[in-house]
Amino acid sequence: MLRRLLIENYALIDHLDITFPDGLVIITGETGAGKSILLGALSLALGGRSDVSVLKDRTRNCVVEAVFEEDGRERPFRRVISPQGRSRSFIDDEPAGVEQLRAEASALVDIHSQHQQLLLAERGFQQRVLDSYAGLNGQVAAYGRLWQQWLDAQKALRDLDARIAAARREKDYLEFQFKQLDEARLRDGELEALEEEQGRLAHGESVKEQLSRVEQLFEGEEISLETSLKEMASALDRVTPYFPEFEELRKRLDSSRIELRDIRDEIATRGERISYSPQRMEEVDARLSLLYSLLRKFDAETVTDLIALRADIASRLSAGMDDELDRERLQKQVDSLKAACEKAAEDLHKARVKAAPGLSGLLQERIRSLEMPRARFSVEVKAKAEAGPDGKDEIAFLFDANERGLQPLSKCGSGGELSRIMLCIKSLLAQYQGMPTLIFDEIDTGISGSVAEKMGRMIAAMGERMQVFAITHLPQVASKGTAHYLVYKETGPDGARSGIRPLEGPERVREIARMLSGSDITPEALANAAVLLQGNKSN
Repeated sequence: MLRRLLIENYALIDHLDITFPDGLVIITGETGAGKSILLGALSLALGGRSDVSVLKDRTRNCVVEAVFEEDGRERPFRRVISPQGRSRSFIDDEPAGVEQLRAEASALVDIHSQHQQLLLAERGFQQRVLDSYAGLNGQVAAYGRLWQQWLDAQKALRDLDARIAAARREKDYLEFQFKQLDEARLRDGELEALEEEQGRLAHGESVKEQLSRVEQLFEGEEISLETSLKEMASALDRVTPYFPEFEELRKRLDSSRIELRDIRDEIATRGERISYSPQRMEEVDARLSLLYSLLRKFDAETVTDLIALRADIASRLSAGMDDELDRERLQKQVDSLKAACEKAAEDLHKARVKAAPGLSGLLQERIRSLEMPRARFSVEVKAKAEAGPDGKDEIAFLFDANERGLQPLSKCGSGGELSRIMLCIKSLLAQYQGMPTLIFDEIDTGISGSVAEKMGRMIAAMGERMQVFAITHLPQVASKGTAHYLVYKETGPDGARSGIRPLEGPERVREIARMLSGSDITPEALANAAVLLQGNKSN
């Protein structure tokens, strides 16, 4: 139930805070008084499009809050528009997105504006009416989820097929690359070790020559270096008795001789280890040539990169085999979901076909009650070749007002007839959907006389089961409300402003009389208004 509407700084409304009761709430007012402004403000609070142009005072915020009663608690839906055009939304005083605002509000209130007559020609709307009547909304939602899963599975299968096709196209090339890298028997650090060995092999012969020359110098051409050092030490021995200070020099010569002998022996030993093998040189050159070639071919910087590339190629080849297995699994899933969708669509089709005659009869009865005694109404259910997100059915509402043959609603029906048909449908939806609040914005356009009286009774009957707002120009409808509000416009020092206030007693009689006779209210109009209101009270 819509319990309260608070509006600040919206269009011609400076400040408004009003509460509403249960039942049928009538809203009237002269043309241009601001009824559409009131409805626009409510729509804004429920997630409608925001526009800075609605600000009455461009220096302060516009605030619209609609407070609903749901399950015994109040739920405020609030929208705030800043002078800069920024919009903020709140549900239960917590920030919320506009989409969330619309979704939650749609479960609490249904606003029927005049343009909604066009919905009658839409197949989607017609199907929703049938599904609501048949109690199929939950089944349709479950089918929709299943259908989406089927679509998702089909897309996944198409993506996998594309990946498999691409893998097959490059499989031979990948296998060729892997073979090259695998047969190379790559090892981390191998390139550096080979380059070092190549350097030694390339200079092995000259190194042996240099070491041999060092050995020759140790031996000397006539006397060896060691013999010379021995003779030097002996000479210093002969000097030492007379000059003791030369003893330290003799010891140093002995130490140098021993160290030099060790150096000579080490050079000889290491020199023997150095070998020059042309065959090994060819092997190292060939291996390095292969490694350099692979580095260039695969645009790699190190052998480590080549090893990683080989592992990646192996993984991709393995993944190709896994994809083949995944495809088999995914194909089974697609087939299973397709079968489930087809069964669910068939179940929906049978349920709709079964429910269509009942809906046809019920709507035809209600339409005939609104002074179209020869009207015929039929709900046609045809199976389509392909299913969609809501089943495989094509629903058509067929109508005939004057026994000229049933035709789709889009091709027949005057404005007044469509208004009556839409009211019948809305009354049915309100009954089967359990909508807490329904707002009619001049659904009685193009209606007058006794038809207006009967439409008023139908709307009043709906108000006995739920909260109904009726914005109307018809006194026959307005007189049936449990509450009556007047939208007015007045001009003051700050310009025009709109407001709304409840009407009771003589004020309500006078407003009904105005609707009967226009601005020139006659005593007869006042009497007729009193009779209308009294008659509705007695009913």
